[in-house]
Amino acid sequence: MISCFSKAEFTKMNGSNASDSAEIPGSANETGGFCRDCGSDIPPAAAPIRRRCPSCRSTRIARHSELDRLAIAHIDCDAFYAAIEKRDDPSLRDKPLIVGGGHRGVVSTCCYIARMSGVRSAMPMFKARKLCPEAVVVPPNMAKYRDVGEQVRTLMLELTPLVEPVSIDEAFLDLTGTEKLHHMSPARALNRLALKIEREIGITVSIGLSHNKFLAKIASDLDKPRGLSVIGRAETLTFLAEKPVSMIWGVGKVMRQRLEQDGIASIGQLQTMTEVDLARRYGKMGSHLFHLARGQDNRTVDPEGEAKSISAETTFDIDIADLAELGKELWPLCETVSRRLKAAELSGHVVHLKLKTAGFKLVSRQARIPAPTQLAETLFRTAEMLLKREANGTFFRLIGVGADDLHSAEDADPPDLADPNAEQRRKVERAMDEVRRKLGGNAIVKGRSLR
Repeated sequence: MISCFSKAEFTKMNGSNASDSAEIPGSANETGGFCRDCGSDIPPAAAPIRRRCPSCRSTRIARHSELDRLAIAHIDCDAFYAAIEKRDDPSLRDKPLIVGGGHRGVVSTCCYIARMSGVRSAMPMFKARKLCPEAVVVPPNMAKYRDVGEQVRTLMLELTPLVEPVSIDEAFLDLTGTEKLHHMSPARALNRLALKIEREIGITVSIGLSHNKFLAKIASDLDKPRGLSVIGRAETLTFLAEKPVSMIWGVGKVMRQRLEQDGIASIGQLQTMTEVDLARRYGKMGSHLFHLARGQDNRTVDPEGEAKSISAETTFDIDIADLAELGKELWPLCETVSRRLKAAELSGHVVHLKLKTAGFKLVSRQARIPAPTQLAETLFRTAEMLLKREANGTFFRLIGVGADDLHSAEDADPPDLADPNAEQRRKVERAMDEVRRKLGGNAIVKGRSLR
């Protein structure tokens, strides 16, 4: 059962069903494989394959010469927020759906029907409404999305303990050595996981399978939604050669422009250059480019590598320049970050302030505090100090706050002889947390929360 995408959505995304071929991108037709729907073995065939599974007539055939020898995967939930909303409200099933803020907000995500009108994540909401005026817009429900993300994570951990979350809706997995445990190859185990997520949670995922994290991440984007894509060792160089340099992890807009100014637009061009030459031109980034252009990535799947920062932000309906009004918007964000730190049993040693001007200029400021904190009050006092330096009459359309340089909760908020009131503030906030735990999040608030 697939509850998050309509038949029309699949047809528009994947084309008509005229062809019986559903090969994995990068596959070799002379090899065997399996049916992604019923699991039946598909025998090798030398001729180009245009047929269905002989058992269930499905066109979703997994076939690749290295299918049973690869174990590093990247799993990405398809249109995650929108898929959950469609699952929970069947009336949205055949409609374009945008999850995001008000007119001045941004698109958190959108379904594939809306994407066909040009709507994309992080797009300003006013632009998305122009591109797809018939879209249904719903506000994000992050608590619900986190719960679903945890359900998906739990199912991943049934396959392997080596699960490295990247965000709420994606993760790397290393299934090396799990064949004896599951009595099947990693590819088959991953496909079984995808079907289980559909059946038990009601959303779909796309899977990338390769020999390292860099290529697995690329593969997961090749065939969405419900995809299973493979990039094997033998084809790595030829696959990457024709791709743009922007596909390399770490190459953003500025680096891409710098490479293009030097006449480098494709990964294939990087493959012709030596590491020494690239390092001479681009420093440490040059060595990074040299190795990833050849599909070389030695990063391991690290279950402890989940969180590097915890943050929250909001976009205003009307631009704000007044310091007091900005402070009113800042406080609930500090409470959100504090709540997430406590839930994750983490603390932050650096407080980060993010602002975006009415002209879309991004302003980023940070301050290291004497000791890691979990407290909303400490986050607010530090972020407010940074905010006062920037609130000079400039109109802002977005404000955000984050905690970086994360530590264990055990390190959080030690006694401070230089601030005798710090312990009292800590006790007050812990007491408020306990009241909220028993009676709900709005049971007790500070005066600055009142509008």
